[in-house]
Amino acid sequence: MLILSRKKGESIQIGDDIEITIAAIHGDQVKIGINAPKHVEIHRKEVYLDIQEENANAAKNIEGLLHLLAQSKKDSGSEKKNDG
Repeated sequence: MLILSRKKGESIQIGDDIEITIAAIHGDQVKIGINAPKHVEIHRKEVYLDIQEENANAAKNIEGLLHLLAQSKKDSGSEKKNDG
């Protein structure tokens, strides 16, 4: 991890297109501004982790639905064979 010291109004540049600026400092709270391209998603860490967890749960649900769909197709295929 890189640790840098910055004062109010100073910035950190990440690559060519992401700039982090210290906007304000009040006691133990630091407000930062982030200038990045629109396609770059920016979240607080706890929000990012919640999103990742929700995505993982959604993926599990999709896997379960796909399994049920495959089973349903398999069952309906055997019914057609029995009808004929």
